[in-house]
Amino acid sequence: MWLNVEHVTRFSYDAPISEAYTECRLKPAHRDGQRCSSFTLATEPRGVSVSEYVDRFGTTVHHFDVLERHQQLTVSVRSEVWTPEAFEPDAPQATMLERWDALQPTRYVPLDNAIADLAASVGRQSSARETAGSIMTAVRSAMTYKSGSTNVHTTAAEALNDGQGVCQDFAHVMIGVSRVLGIPARYVSGYLFDPKRKGDESESHAWVDILDDDLGWLSLDPTHAAPQGNRHVRVGAGRDYGDVPPSRGIYNGSATEELEVSVRISTP
Repeated sequence: MWLNVEHVTRFSYDAPISEAYTECRLKPAHRDGQRCSSFTLATEPRGVSVSEYVDRFGTTVHHFDVLERHQQLTVSVRSEVWTPEAFEPDAPQATMLERWDALQPTRYVPLDNAIADLAASVGRQSSARETAGSIMTAVRSAMTYKSGSTNVHTTAAEALNDGQGVCQDFAHVMIGVSRVLGIPARYVSGYLFDPKRKGDESESHAWVDILDDDLGWLSLDPTHAAPQGNRHVRVGAGRDYGDVPPSRGIYNGSATEELEVSVRISTP
């Protein structure tokens, strides 16, 4: 499916700041069956020199430094991407480092207390794929999707204890339970096109890759209890949200920052 993605991020400050360094992970992946045919990134203030690199997880990172005094920074990204019917990993099997990363506890994904208890209630089954299906069912039974109920700092354990969260939390909880059961799992960031929504009501999305030793990497969306399909747009993957935030940075000044994000996804 061909999709157009527009992602606008506005950083506003209640007083002028003298410098801001920003990183963005917003370019749709050009791998695993998905193809990004065009990508543009523009900033306001203009005239900023934007550089890019690919991090160790394979995600494209754009970064820049605004050295002039300003009170608002806008980053506008536009992409055109082809999405496959199903996830088609270029490297079906994991390297030793990828496997190790995908089994470790992280800041967002602790592997004890509530996460361990939920894992114990699921148990390991005959295959990772079968177990992952049971994990998705358990997560959806234990949690309710509620927009705005958590924030980007909420951990898997906190969301699970509260019994509610958004896609980021569903992904973190599923990752944690999978890792407790010995199944390597990683966090996927991207978008989900919903034809029932108006384009400007779209938003970022998150889901999970799990590793089945026989089948390789499988991509599953616990929020919707479904595999990755052609409405999913992959941007990057990592150990948890901390590896693939859409944007982050630092600034020089005593002002308070306010962040506003708008996403629009449409078909050509």
